[in-house]
Amino acid sequence: MQRYKVEITRVAETDIQDIFDYISRDSKTAALRLTEEIEKQIETLESSPLRCAVIPEAQELGEKYRHLIFGNYRTIFKIEGSTVIIMRVIHGARLLDMQILEK
Repeated sequence: MQRYKVEITRVAETDIQDIFDYISRDSKTAALRLTEEIEKQIETLESSPLRCAVIPEAQELGEKYRHLIFGNYRTIFKIEGSTVIIMRVIHGARLLDMQILEK
């Protein structure tokens, strides 16, 4: 079984922090639980990133981005060789365009 190295961009790290900050306004416990689970889900990409679907917007963006969905959140990533690069972690209702992936 191939192992992948998972790299998280600064923007994706900021996304996770922003999710925590937003949810912690109501409950720090819930915010911690959710962000820890998102991070656990990201870790699973070390062994099986290809199980995740190519995002519906891929044709428009001209890239083969994939997403891992957990609850209301999408972890958008791409695979380059044996590396998984986490580009963004966004709310599923948010529109996706190339601008938010290139930060």
